[in-house]
Amino acid sequence: MAKKKTIVVTGGAGFLGSHLCDFFIADGYRVMCVDNLITGNNQNIRHLLRDKNFIFMNHNISKELRLAGSVHYIMHFASPASPVDYLNHPIPTLKVGSLGTYHTLGLAKLKKAVYLLASTSEVYGDPQVHPQKESYWGNVNPIGPRGVYDEAKRFAEAITFAYHRSHGIDTKIVRIFNTYGPRMRINDGRVVPNFIDQALKNQPLTVYGTGQQTRSFCYYSDLIDGIARLLHSKIHGPVNIGNPDEFTILQFAKMVIQFSKTKSKIVYQPLPQDDPKQRRPDISLAKKELGWEPKIKLEQGLKNTIQWFENQGKVA
Repeated sequence: MAKKKTIVVTGGAGFLGSHLCDFFIADGYRVMCVDNLITGNNQNIRHLLRDKNFIFMNHNISKELRLAGSVHYIMHFASPASPVDYLNHPIPTLKVGSLGTYHTLGLAKLKKAVYLLASTSEVYGDPQVHPQKESYWGNVNPIGPRGVYDEAKRFAEAITFAYHRSHGIDTKIVRIFNTYGPRMRINDGRVVPNFIDQALKNQPLTVYGTGQQTRSFCYYSDLIDGIARLLHSKIHGPVNIGNPDEFTILQFAKMVIQFSKTKSKIVYQPLPQDDPKQRRPDISLAKKELGWEPKIKLEQGLKNTIQWFENQGKVA
């Protein structure tokens, strides 16, 4: 145990956080999972609880976290991450992006740990540059309903880089684009679980606007691979990790209908305020510096995800 390197994963019981815990446990690390379960689910980490190298702490990272012993890496993934969640929890979202980042950076400074911040493509807002490069500053409405998440992450990036400049902390910032796969919550409000839930219930799939807005969907295993590479890289600034294959929401809805073999039709609703019209990462930096690009095509990843949700339904 003493010889193992220790990784702290905040938000470790969430969709992505739990997959990170799996990855690093399998890779021989000691993992400390910190989550207050506001949107995380202890079922995601249940299989790890008996592992001697896994520790779960029920803690709100917006409050100071004190840990004994060595910590080698800190990965700050705690935050509501879907529109439903951060609209229901606007102040906790702002707190975990500001105070949570402050506390975890303080811990990284104390422990001399490598620090990785989970940022988001939402820092680009409703982009006027397409595809989005890391050098683009974004187009965000700070007082719009999505601003609580967008600005929390933008602040988190700013303070992370301030700690790098002022205290020499080895920082990494991953800007995560739309990611999907097993362990997503069926009711979390994002387009992938929304469509799959409606399809499996033979309900109409709800498309907002005309359905011509675009998204780029990255399968979770590709994302985890990119994040692991970034953690061990020499890069300090933001790096886009996402799949550059771009689909309209209408195209995606039709794929869900096809692969789920549902009788569902498509219905249209008004577009939500500040909903991005285009979203596609430029991953040139990740390709060059990390040797990373996604491997899983949407067709295969979507089939896997639908199968997982179907299995969850059978278990229930």
